Amino acid sequence: MRLALADAGDTVEDANFVEAMADAGILRLFTWVEWVKEMIANQNNLRTGPAETFNDRVFIGEHKAQNRSIIKTEQHYERMMYKEALKSSFFEFQAAKDKYRELAIEGMHRDLVFQFIENQTLLLTPICPHLCEHTWSLLGKSSSIMKARWPPAGAVDEILIRSSQYLMDTAHDLRLRLKAYTQLAKGKKGDHKPPAKPTHCTIYVAKTYPPWQHTILSHCHFQSNNGALPDNKVIAMELGAMPELKKYMKRVMPFVAMIKDNLEKNGSRVLDLELEFDERAVLLENIVYLTNSLELDQIDVVFASEADDKVKEDCCPGKPLCVFRSEPGVLVSLVNPQPANGLFSTKIDIRQQRQHHPQTIPNLSKVQLMRFEDPLLGPRRIPVLGKEEEGKLPISNSSVFHINLQENNVHMSDNGLKMDIGDTLIYLVQ
Repeated sequence: MRLALADAGDTVEDANFVEAMADAGILRLFTWVEWVKEMIANQNNLRTGPAETFNDRVFIGEHKAQNRSIIKTEQHYERMMYKEALKSSFFEFQAAKDKYRELAIEGMHRDLVFQFIENQTLLLTPICPHLCEHTWSLLGKSSSIMKARWPPAGAVDEILIRSSQYLMDTAHDLRLRLKAYTQLAKGKKGDHKPPAKPTHCTIYVAKTYPPWQHTILSHCHFQSNNGALPDNKVIAMELGAMPELKKYMKRVMPFVAMIKDNLEKNGSRVLDLELEFDERAVLLENIVYLTNSLELDQIDVVFASEADDKVKEDCCPGKPLCVFRSEPGVLVSLVNPQPANGLFSTKIDIRQQRQHHPQTIPNLSKVQLMRFEDPLLGPRRIPVLGKEEEGKLPISNSSVFHINLQENNVHMSDNGLKMDIGDTLIYLVQ
């Protein structure tokens, strides 16, 4: 009820109690309390040690001790703007938690998770005091939450937050490009088929703008007056007189229009000739997340200066360019013979120089990969209940797979020995 009232609005004009919001609020709060209980029960499985990964730093910068939400929420409460306070203290906080859980492939950090729970509980207390008192007791606090102090807030690392937003925008753009790549072009009829699902991707990032864009940005930076640019006619006349832009005149004014639009949204930093963070380092630090979210085997991040002239001309700082490709492989069946479980049999393509990311499996030590002693007849024999390992040999972590595309088979080498694995592998889960 209190959550729905806070969300109803802060003035008479927009006050509107919505029953659907009340029902959704109950579900949100119940889900929140259940998640807190889950984290408390599984706290020993959360990651410990230094909180130094990119996503740890972003989570700290956005929604831990040094965060903008604590500052905004305090200001909204002081002005009795409860709708805005609810947005910054609960909805934005929950969105940050969900984002951290999605991006932290290596696992969430225990200290950050419980600091987040404390801050979330404290910020929501003025609106939902009874539920927050219950959550506070779940954390093992001996005194009432009414005696707790407001969480401190420090400086916000805006550059780090913008680099995180760059990562999310790039991931979204890559998904759209991948979808467009795999779809049949509109207007084509007949036997045209969409291309095969790509397995690899190369992302090109640029340190500097192409020469013609560099010239325009330098001119706009010189002409800007308190964050405003002259009229388009004036800019077009001045840029049209530059001989180095004659070749690109059809693209000059659309680029200027984009600069003006971004200038209004993001301020004068859009006129900078270089980004304030290393975008290649950001992408490489989150390469596992990007690879898994796109369901690719490998992603390479290289500088546009190493590519051809077309890539150099189309790629600019903050706007990476991607090229998808499919590499051939040999199809192998992966079977789990253990009875009465929900594990599936599947097929995987083994490719040359394929990158593996152990972080994608929560506990790799519980999975045992095995091969048949007889790769030809082994898969044809009926497995014996309780003797799933009979007739099979374990595959060590040091083993290397080699494919032969001409003969369409896979061999494995281990300690100098080379052996045929056939077309079926076994995996057991402890």
